[in-house]
Amino acid sequence: MTVEPTNAEDRSYAFDRGTTGALLLHGLGGTPVEMRTVALALARAGVSVSCPQLAAHNGSFEDLQASTWQDWYASAEVALDRLHQRCDTILVGGLSMGAVLALMLAAERPADVQGAALYAPTLRLDGWGIPWHARLFGLVQQKWAANWFDFAERDPYGIKDPRVRALVSVAIESGDSAKAGMFKVPGGSMLELRWLVREARRRAPQVTQPVLLVHPREDDRADLANSLWLQRHLGGRVDTVVLDDSYHVVTMDRQRHIVAERTVALAQALVRPAERSNARILAMGCG
Repeated sequence: MTVEPTNAEDRSYAFDRGTTGALLLHGLGGTPVEMRTVALALARAGVSVSCPQLAAHNGSFEDLQASTWQDWYASAEVALDRLHQRCDTILVGGLSMGAVLALMLAAERPADVQGAALYAPTLRLDGWGIPWHARLFGLVQQKWAANWFDFAERDPYGIKDPRVRALVSVAIESGDSAKAGMFKVPGGSMLELRWLVREARRRAPQVTQPVLLVHPREDDRADLANSLWLQRHLGGRVDTVVLDDSYHVVTMDRQRHIVAERTVALAQALVRPAERSNARILAMGCG
């Protein structure tokens, strides 16, 4: 059963453009605003965009604590189904945990997903900004025990740009999770992420669609090795972009426009094979 936020305003947004669509998924404890720059670039290029609020997000700590990765994935699937009603070519993208959900959608729904854009995918929390003692959390195996812990946001908040970081810091510390995500994430949710990653790793070879990997060299949350593992194990063509002036939240940091440009390029490239296929079908019909 999907857990719905009890006191959260839905901050999902969408742009209705052409029959090519993009589904963009935010990170764990995050908010759809993380995807704004990429979404606007896609919309300007004529791509219909859906940026849903994942289940149990942008509400209370307790909402997120009570949810499971299956809840988050189910809400992403609902958004994909809605986008599929008006789009025949779909790119799924996501940041951090959202990238892992996007990978799962590509593996599980190959007929509905033609490509994927994975931004700083988080298979392990092993970036330079993760305190050493947090890594001991890997010893915790049960959710009741995991919920004795929580993971608070800390400087630099995944942002290298000092101006953007200051804005994010104020928003996070305001206590309004809809502005820039939650100040702290329940340990139980971090354990759910681990279980989600386990499934995603198993399914990675099934992803044969074109994939764009974007990862910062100086990621404070998830080391570049996360994307290098995917580069080796995904089943199709992979285009990897390593950013040299960003931290984890690449969709909001200094090189966000590179992220947007490369995503638009992938979306446009996905359309060309579909157009060629339609042209062949029409030619056969005329013959």
